[in-house]
Amino acid sequence: MTTVRIRLTRDLPTWLVYLQLGAFATYLYGLSAVLPLLRQEQQVSNAIAALHGTAMAAGTLLAGAALPFLERRYGRRATIWGSLAGMNAGLVPVMLTPALPATLLGYGLASLFGSVALYAMMAALSDHHGPAGPAAISEANAVAILFGIAMTYTISATAQTALGWRAALLITPVLTALIALTLGRVRVAGRPHDGAARASLPGPGWRFYVAGGVLFLVVALEFCFNLWAVQLFASNTGMGVAAATTGLTAFTAGLAVGRFAGTPLALRMGPPTLLTGALLLTAAGWLLFWSSTQPLLAYAGLAISGLGVSLHFPLALAGVLAYDPVRATAVSPVCAGLAMAAGPFALGALADGFGTRTAFLMVPALIALAVAGVLVSREPRPSAP
Repeated sequence: MTTVRIRLTRDLPTWLVYLQLGAFATYLYGLSAVLPLLRQEQQVSNAIAALHGTAMAAGTLLAGAALPFLERRYGRRATIWGSLAGMNAGLVPVMLTPALPATLLGYGLASLFGSVALYAMMAALSDHHGPAGPAAISEANAVAILFGIAMTYTISATAQTALGWRAALLITPVLTALIALTLGRVRVAGRPHDGAARASLPGPGWRFYVAGGVLFLVVALEFCFNLWAVQLFASNTGMGVAAATTGLTAFTAGLAVGRFAGTPLALRMGPPTLLTGALLLTAAGWLLFWSSTQPLLAYAGLAISGLGVSLHFPLALAGVLAYDPVRATAVSPVCAGLAMAAGPFALGALADGFGTRTAFLMVPALIALAVAGVLVSREPRPSAP
């Protein structure tokens, strides 16, 4: 049997998408890192603070409905740039006021436009790179996480100064403007999809929807870490919330290392095998983090968890795209949006009733379900002739 070697070509259009994802990461990890600080200002419960995650989820759900229409009406390039502009506009209410209705609106708008941009960019990479699409998606997310690390560190630093954490949110619009000025004319070529022909085909089958369920589970898992790991870090170690935000930096550092390491692995290993291993690694990291009262061990647990989580979203999304790239652009944001609503809100509600540490037992349950979904949805190997 002949083995075809898959190569990833990093051309200028690829780097454009990588940097656009970097701008997206500064928004996503920025708003995630400031949530505990915002909760302190607003003096609300964990469940009420978790409504910001619900607002982000609602925005992502709307993105699933809007993205196919926007791409048909305006094209993918205009959809991405316009959505990045809308994402930045959503940050304005959060920077201007701590009023709960305004911050919920800001989180929701930023998520709506950010999600449209994100899934359009992921589809662009998949189309542009073909068989190397999963590796490109993994590496793009690795580059983006570098921006996320810088953002969480900057927020932690500015939160302890006279500038305040809101000043750090200015990084997102400044970065977006710089990318537009330098690379705004670059176009990303891809494989055209005939929507009319696709609509006449039968449904993609049950494995497509199980793969969507796996995407739901891993997004819920990641957002539980993003929105509530700082709270558990502070509770377990006794550190202040502002200082404990550095724990999210350890998590995002693990994400960056894992996604860079995952790129060559994705070119050599099957996505189901690699995703299963990543889920098990996350379980090991969670156990160390959850059981640790010493900051150093907690940092290590979050870093290991980040290594595992790093491959969850890229591989789960690539799995959905592999079954049906057109339907996936609508279904994937819906799965992610539902996960963003259900996961963090459920964890916040459990934290109010039983404490953050007990609530974090949700994580191994989500991992177990995701592993089962990966094993069930994988394509059977063809029998030997």
